[in-house]
Amino acid sequence: MKRLAQGWNGAAAAELETPLSDTHRRARWGRLLLAGVLGVAHTQAFAPRDWWWLQLLALAGLAALLFDTRRARDAAALGYAFGLGWFLSGIWWLYISMHVYGEMPAWMAALAVLLFSAYLALYPALAAAAWHRATAPRRFDPARRTGWFGLLAAPLAFGAAWGLTEWLRGVIFTGFPWLGSGYAHTDGPLAGYAPLLGVYGIGALAAVCAAWLAALARVARPGSAESPGLPQGERAAAPSATLSATLWARLAVPLGLAAVLGAGWLLAGRAWTEPVGKPLSVRLLQGNVPQDIKFEAAGIARSNALYRDMITAAPADLVVTPETAFPLILQDMPPEIALALRQFSTGTGTALLFGAAGADSPIDFTNSVFGIGPEMQGLYRYDKHHLVPFGEFIPWGFRWFVDMMKMPLGDFRRGGLAQAPLPVRGVMVAPNICYEDLFGEEIARTLRGQPQPANVLVNVTNLAWFGDTIALDQHLQISRMRALETRRPMLRSTNTGMTAVVAPDGSVPARLATFTTGTLSAQVQGTSGLTPYVRVGNVPAVLGCLLVLLVVAWRAPSAQDRGRSGGA
Repeated sequence: MKRLAQGWNGAAAAELETPLSDTHRRARWGRLLLAGVLGVAHTQAFAPRDWWWLQLLALAGLAALLFDTRRARDAAALGYAFGLGWFLSGIWWLYISMHVYGEMPAWMAALAVLLFSAYLALYPALAAAAWHRATAPRRFDPARRTGWFGLLAAPLAFGAAWGLTEWLRGVIFTGFPWLGSGYAHTDGPLAGYAPLLGVYGIGALAAVCAAWLAALARVARPGSAESPGLPQGERAAAPSATLSATLWARLAVPLGLAAVLGAGWLLAGRAWTEPVGKPLSVRLLQGNVPQDIKFEAAGIARSNALYRDMITAAPADLVVTPETAFPLILQDMPPEIALALRQFSTGTGTALLFGAAGADSPIDFTNSVFGIGPEMQGLYRYDKHHLVPFGEFIPWGFRWFVDMMKMPLGDFRRGGLAQAPLPVRGVMVAPNICYEDLFGEEIARTLRGQPQPANVLVNVTNLAWFGDTIALDQHLQISRMRALETRRPMLRSTNTGMTAVVAPDGSVPARLATFTTGTLSAQVQGTSGLTPYVRVGNVPAVLGCLLVLLVVAWRAPSAQDRGRSGGA
């Protein structure tokens, strides 16, 4: 690999004007393959393995490849290869929902996953290209590549570009922030930054730390002062600068890493919120209804009877079912089941949250959670706000794609953002449905928009669409990040898993085994108070990344300076 990198770098300047030789082409493809492998390794940093440190090493490897890349398009290609390996290995389970349960032809489902991953890979490609444009003029100046610029500004710009494009991935075309880089750190020292900067800020900090590692390895290697393709006279001036810079790097970079990681560890010990009210006794239900029969007549009858019996089995302060536990429109619920739920709630003082579809007209449907309880007049209702593309709304021009699947899919109406929580014995409980807990900014906006912010968060979901795959572990990790950002407990009731209680510090004190039918009973303490992240959302992280990137780009030398330094 060293020889491969030398072959790439040694002809870097000549590449700009002359065609690539076979050796150079092989070197380029080798680097692209290595970037793809690093992307696959990056996926292992997330649940279920939770190897947060592996993300730092994978991103450090990508940064090391990018440091000596001469052209923006080559940098973008490396970022794209990294992203393709990352997403293909991380969201392959979408194939299960489309082919196994949706009965889409296997070739089309596989192609859809490939094309979607190819789209998502555009974001790390954009990060790599933006970072190259902002830093290239100085990275190839021997006096700067191992000085303050190479060790401080360039790594900071790498983290800023990475964090900014991760945020863009979470908002463009309604967003798909699944496997956002920050989620890998729910168990790492960077988790302490969640109440301040949210998941995107954590992802940016992780990328900075990774780039520091790459910069340290770069200045510490023999001959690091020499920049391939520079005139001999400019190489001669480099060793003395590199010697002092290397000594500084060996001290400054580890201290910087220790400061960032240590501060996160210290911040993790701060509560940010305080207990409110008495602990609630909760029962979280997991029916384990097979997805392939759930919406058939027999499956609907089974689900109705199953969840009626599970709900009424024992009283609690709060009982929660999964998403669409009753797989029908609420108005079509059999009267005897509706009466049994109402009588149980009234007779025991139990508040219920149960999933079903809502309908305000024959063509106006919602994915909803309904509630009844001793503190409610009438029926509580929460309508899902952030809908899933292709599942709950069909993007223009893609009706043909959805029609290839035999699923109960269509266009649902979107609920409002700041919907009222459900009161339970003086504690306010705010539900969200499945995919919605990927969007921490929206949950934060809901909390700060409520007259009395919710004290407990509840996620109801049905991940049976994805079988026994890593999607279940990844979604639990996402819920853990929301608990960290808001410093509130998150309750999860799922059809097949992961049904769990997530504490405000992101830990999971209780969970049910996946693909079992059961009830998770627990005592849950609500919290009050707003973390800095809840108050301002992603604004500090996004503006900070944008500012760093603009300052570094603005400080790039003029064309005359580049001519004197031999920069590309």
